[in-house]
Amino acid sequence: MTLALDPKLLLLDEPTSGLSPAETIETMNLIQEISKRVTILLIEHDMNVVMTISKKIVVMNFGKKIAEGTPQEVEQDPDVRRVYLGDL
Repeated sequence: MTLALDPKLLLLDEPTSGLSPAETIETMNLIQEISKRVTILLIEHDMNVVMTISKKIVVMNFGKKIAEGTPQEVEQDPDVRRVYLGDL
């Protein structure tokens, strides 16, 4: 229904929460398709989802921005690795 209003920005908060792996993939594909015509701000804790479908990422920790960049840049950030990805 929201897309019928032709928004310029779509806010999605945890859209894959509680979904099965198959449903998550379907939702990721849908988000990628929608993002071709609408800017999407995605709040998501599933790092696989974030890293797979995002072009630009801003990482927050306790309300403070700790990193910003492409998935590749963010993945290499030491603060992001420590807080969200674990010290790999």
